[in-house]
Amino acid sequence: MAVFLDRLGRLAFRRRRRVLLMWVVALVAAGTASVLAPAAPDGSYSMPGTESQRAFDLIEQRFPGVSVGGSAEGASAKVVFVAPDGQKVTDQRNRSVIGEVVGRVGKVDQVVRAADPFQADAVSGDGSTAYATVTFEVKAKDVSDAAKQALEKAVEEGRDAGLTVEVGGSVLASQPSGGVTELVGVVVAAVVLLITFASLAAAGLPLLTALIGVGIGTATILALSSALGLSSATSTLALMLGLAVGIDYAMFIVSRYREERARGLAPEGAAGVAVGTAGSSVVFAGLTVVIGLAGLSVVGIPTLTQMGLAAAGTVALSVLVAVTLIPAMLGVFPRAVLARSARRAARADARPVPGRPNMGSRWAGLVVRRSLPVLLVAVAALGVIALPAAKLHLGTAGDESKPTSTTERRAYDDLAKGFGPGFNGPLTIVVDAKSAKDPKAAVKATAREIGAVDGVVSVSAASFNKAGDTAIFTATPTTAPDDERTIDLIHTLRGDRPAIEKATDATFMVSGSTAGNIDSDQKVQGALVPYLGLVVGLAFLLLLIVFRSVLVPLKAALGFLLSVLAALGAVVVVFQWGWLAGLLGVDQTGPVMNTMPIVMVGIVFGLAMDYEVFLVTRIREAHLQGERPGQAIVSGFRHSARVVVAAAVIMISVFSGFIGVGETLIKMIGFGMAIAVLFDAFVVRMTIVPAVLALLGERAWTMPHWLERIVPHVDVEGHALTRDTVGTADTAETAEPTDTATADEAERRDVPVR
Repeated sequence: MAVFLDRLGRLAFRRRRRVLLMWVVALVAAGTASVLAPAAPDGSYSMPGTESQRAFDLIEQRFPGVSVGGSAEGASAKVVFVAPDGQKVTDQRNRSVIGEVVGRVGKVDQVVRAADPFQADAVSGDGSTAYATVTFEVKAKDVSDAAKQALEKAVEEGRDAGLTVEVGGSVLASQPSGGVTELVGVVVAAVVLLITFASLAAAGLPLLTALIGVGIGTATILALSSALGLSSATSTLALMLGLAVGIDYAMFIVSRYREERARGLAPEGAAGVAVGTAGSSVVFAGLTVVIGLAGLSVVGIPTLTQMGLAAAGTVALSVLVAVTLIPAMLGVFPRAVLARSARRAARADARPVPGRPNMGSRWAGLVVRRSLPVLLVAVAALGVIALPAAKLHLGTAGDESKPTSTTERRAYDDLAKGFGPGFNGPLTIVVDAKSAKDPKAAVKATAREIGAVDGVVSVSAASFNKAGDTAIFTATPTTAPDDERTIDLIHTLRGDRPAIEKATDATFMVSGSTAGNIDSDQKVQGALVPYLGLVVGLAFLLLLIVFRSVLVPLKAALGFLLSVLAALGAVVVVFQWGWLAGLLGVDQTGPVMNTMPIVMVGIVFGLAMDYEVFLVTRIREAHLQGERPGQAIVSGFRHSARVVVAAAVIMISVFSGFIGVGETLIKMIGFGMAIAVLFDAFVVRMTIVPAVLALLGERAWTMPHWLERIVPHVDVEGHALTRDTVGTADTAETAEPTDTATADEAERRDVPVR
């Protein structure tokens, strides 16, 4: 592996112009294809294998053009009216105002119909609240700004008349602005890279190559979206993770290049060794990331599968960029990526003193000397933080989780107060009476039986399809959609189904957004453990090959599980229990978004394995060169800790930028990712890993003889390269070119440049 990558790095260095041209052509081609390709389809969230999805499929089959909720294909909204204290919406003046507002809304462009609350039986029992259902001819994302402004103007007129008027639904929901957090992350990355490398070229190189890789990856995804049926959200994870690993991988290779130059290697030799050693770590780290992302397929949710595979492809592309484009760029800037002091030393033909202590080696030395107490404290701290993860409650974020400053949240609260908590989450009952002798009587009997179940407030009139053999009606629970009693009610209805079917001669399914969310929560929760087992197991096998050790990959897997559980515990504490919620701007606590833990596991797993492979590879490299286990840990940290810390700080900053967004879900994702990287990079990789390796000593680098015979040998550390390259590279005598033309001239004359 190392020898092959060394040759690849040297070839890219020598043929830098061709390599650069190839990647530029790829970027332009992918960008052009994404512009010319048809638009991506609207996101569709399906949950195969669940009852709510089967009900949805039956509705699509027998009620063409109608959604699960029974509404048309276009967007819908609810304009909610609340009378002042001591008044009712049925009072003559208030009724007149409501009629005028509804009339104005009905004339708004793109509005098909605005239902009069007094004719649609949409007035609360106490007369305090009423709502008008507004139906649009287009979907929510296609509602024009002019239509939104006209709707808001009509609402303001109702407010000016003394009523409380709010709009529920997604029509007026503010969309999070894209690109701002990514820009903040790039700026932070640039600052950290500049501090780390003390060179503008070295700081800019990882950013440039990462953006090229991510640009090609996301453009390719957009170009294939229509052909493969990918939703527009598929590229989100690819963008986030591709940028993260792209910067990390470039940092690792550039850092190793600078080290090899400090040892006296000529630029081409240093580029080859950097790609052969750090590039080998990048390849195997990338493979672990791909495993984690492709493993999202086992969850059985098409959206997650698409996101995982798209992100895995982007990460694979980032690896290819790192081992080809980076050495080509080093050929263009062979000396500019060095720190100023290193460039002065090169001009003076001086050699830096190897092995000089730094913060990384000092920290590693402290951990090695106090390995047992450091290990116990670190594990205990993460264990305590992880305890709340046992109380993790998954759910789906709706209007109830939005800040009270939004009209959607206020409309949700007004409807719950006026019509009951369950009004915002009605259950859709789909009755298949095809086998019944009298379908209408069977549907009526089914509705009566369901309405008699404890926890059901009321059932609506049934709507039949054209054939008259299938019906839809709603059952309103007494409790809110995210209430545990609502979950119990759905299980009760499904549990009572055999008896109801026997009595009515018709079958039914419980669906709707509330039931669908509950089914989704349970499916994701059930898939979390198998998913963890798959990715951790495959990563264990891969790390077994890389390190030729059983204990090192076992330690890596257990450390990852500990950091993930601690991150989930922190998320529960803040977003479920409300601790520090005010500090983070969390207005409403509630369940954790159901897909968030699995997506977080996939992303953090990739970053954790990056740090693990790069850190431990340098430790093993030092050990293979004859250093004792404790000293090898110190040497490995002296070379790698600075870069790993910089990579972690960049990722924490990027993810933390999302905490400032108004949406609770985005805050949750940003906080979860940031805290997970913090725990894994600084507590697990920088503290627990060296402590465990120090305690294990030589045993960390051994495996049973029978296993050693069947595990393939992969030279990730570049052990073969150091014997072949150092002696010849040190003979370089020609001064380093100051520009690309000089470098090209030296290349043509086969003169080593320095």
